[in-house]
Amino acid sequence: MGKYFGTDGVRGVANSELTPELAMKLGKAGAYVLTKTSSTPKILVAVDSRRSGDMLAAALSAGLCSVGTNVCLAGIVPTPAVAYLVRHYGFDAGVMISASHNPMADNGIKFFNHLGFKLPDALENEIESCMENQAKPPCPIGQDVGITLPCPTAEKDYLTYLLSTVEGLNLKGMKIALDCANGATSYIAPKVFSALGADVHNLSNTPNGININENCGSTHMEALAQYVKDNALEIGIAFDGDGDRMLAVDGNGISVQGDEILAIIGTDLKERGLLTKNTIVATTMSNQGLEVMCKQHGIILHRADVGDRYVLEKMLDNDLSLGGEQSGHVIFRDYSTTGDGILTALKLVEVISNKGKPLEELKTVMENFPQVLVNVIISNDKKRQWCDNPIIMSHYNELQGRLAGEGRILVRPSGTEPLVRVMIEGRDDGEIQVMADSLAATIRDTLV
Repeated sequence: MGKYFGTDGVRGVANSELTPELAMKLGKAGAYVLTKTSSTPKILVAVDSRRSGDMLAAALSAGLCSVGTNVCLAGIVPTPAVAYLVRHYGFDAGVMISASHNPMADNGIKFFNHLGFKLPDALENEIESCMENQAKPPCPIGQDVGITLPCPTAEKDYLTYLLSTVEGLNLKGMKIALDCANGATSYIAPKVFSALGADVHNLSNTPNGININENCGSTHMEALAQYVKDNALEIGIAFDGDGDRMLAVDGNGISVQGDEILAIIGTDLKERGLLTKNTIVATTMSNQGLEVMCKQHGIILHRADVGDRYVLEKMLDNDLSLGGEQSGHVIFRDYSTTGDGILTALKLVEVISNKGKPLEELKTVMENFPQVLVNVIISNDKKRQWCDNPIIMSHYNELQGRLAGEGRILVRPSGTEPLVRVMIEGRDDGEIQVMADSLAATIRDTLV
């Protein structure tokens, strides 16, 4: 990671860390790097529902226009819509202004290239070099200055694309709850499922600029679970703030995590001969139960580093079609270049519909091993120091020895938040919770 870019673009508290001045610099440098070969450069810009989105979009657009790039403003659409629409419209690049599942005060800026892929490290480094005045972008005048234009067809074209991925699917009579996190899926997700005939119950789809991710969405699924149980629905679907991931609850209100979604969809694709090389890509955080399931069904499992960009990288390197994360980022490479929450939800309900089985039965294809995750709040400048500290490493090695090969410990600094995540997997719920809490306390006491 560089000075500005983390694992998923540039993020920070809007108007404090991520300022309009920084957004404008990013716009100038990004346009210079990504539109060098274009005679009529054009970049798509979209936002989620945060109040700071308008401010940052205006500043970013000013930077883009200042180097002669025209900007098409898509408004509030999910992150995967940007990845698709860049390809669909033939633009030079796309930018999504969002901090995903982070609190409302945060925001972020992430770029997509002309093929709809997130930028590789080399291009991000080139943008940073330009921001540090190691390259000088052009400064056109007169009629060569870029302009901003609306993109009124963005939502409609993305909706049409989503429906094309499940041709023939009829959800008439299926009772579905959608928790849109008061975010980027709030307007389009209900339209998609209603168009397929589902009986849609909408939750948290009235964004007001400050309620995104507030006790709702894929990071706060309690209300969704209760609603599904109280109203005897078949499934509840929870998106995050920018719509690139989803999780679910079954008819009993029990959560269904990303690994289980991968297992359900992956085994279905294999049965139909549609799982490329009979292989799934998951991450180091994925549950060991997914490995067991794959072995039982003749599926190969590859693990990538945490982050959907690393999952996609391994998928591209090995020409694979399905991969994802425990957090609900799932990539269908036959359809998309990034995680897409609505697409994943469609593919999940497609399996439910085609098999005629409830989600609570389908998810038994995989047995989750007990796993606990504890987040430790550590400043960004210290969160990567944990593995260099002898006190922390001594405790880590002691706990690993106690697991005696029947579990694992994963300590990982967050790429998007000031956190260190401690994950322990093992056979005994109570024991691994105590172990995770004790290691988290050691990290907190040592680094804070």
